[in-house]
Amino acid sequence: MLRAIPFGWLLAFVAVPCLLLLAIAFSATAEGVPPFAWGRFSLEAWATLTEDSFYLEAFLRSLRVAFTTAALCLALAFPMALALARAPARWQPALVLAVLLPFWTGFLLRMAAWVGLLRDQGWLNGVLLGLGLVEEPLPMLYSTPAMLLGMVHAYLPFAVLPLYATLLRLDRGLEEAAADLGASAFTVFRTITLPLAAPGAAAAFLLVFIPAAGEYVVPEMLGPPEAQLVGRALWGAFFQDRDWPLACLLAVLLLAVLVLPIRLFQRLENRP
Repeated sequence: MLRAIPFGWLLAFVAVPCLLLLAIAFSATAEGVPPFAWGRFSLEAWATLTEDSFYLEAFLRSLRVAFTTAALCLALAFPMALALARAPARWQPALVLAVLLPFWTGFLLRMAAWVGLLRDQGWLNGVLLGLGLVEEPLPMLYSTPAMLLGMVHAYLPFAVLPLYATLLRLDRGLEEAAADLGASAFTVFRTITLPLAAPGAAAAFLLVFIPAAGEYVVPEMLGPPEAQLVGRALWGAFFQDRDWPLACLLAVLLLAVLVLPIRLFQRLENRP
């Protein structure tokens, strides 16, 4: 009986919505509300997707941006997580709280703050102009670096926390034994710490990659106009073109692409 509750929850709020998306994706478009015809099977959305290279490019660009974001987050998160795990026990709760502190502010407000910092009349350009380092404002906003900066800022805690949990469980005795045998600090890190933390690093990478692949807000607020990721393409198909079958097909394909990394993350999480 107890197992029926979570299964019923997943069926109602995961399986049924996915089936509805799939049904709409293969329905014909129509005038009115909703802008599709129930029960009329059609491959219009699939034809649009295969004939227009814009959507394939958006998918590939989204995967590249998600991979780059996850790699940057992992590179920044590892030393942060290592410092957290090696900090005195009395300081660790406060340091973890500092990592989680950005979540206390709304996501849109944080991205809007970056817009204020990076725009031509923003604080960063004001400081550079005031110090005489530049003669005119640098075009930082609405660029790929600005988009990646916002993505890393948004998802960095998702990489720090699983790495911190993994490093906290490591047996420090192995590192101490290697050091007693004459291994340098770098050798201890390379041969013991890094291999043992690899599952946590992989989980951190996937935990960032999965949501970043479908990100819409950060590219819209900070990215360049040509950064048409799949999230922006899906939003345009749904709200601007009112092509709900195409939007649902994009959502289903994005979910299908992310099934493999989701399964990998689940397997890493279930490891003893």
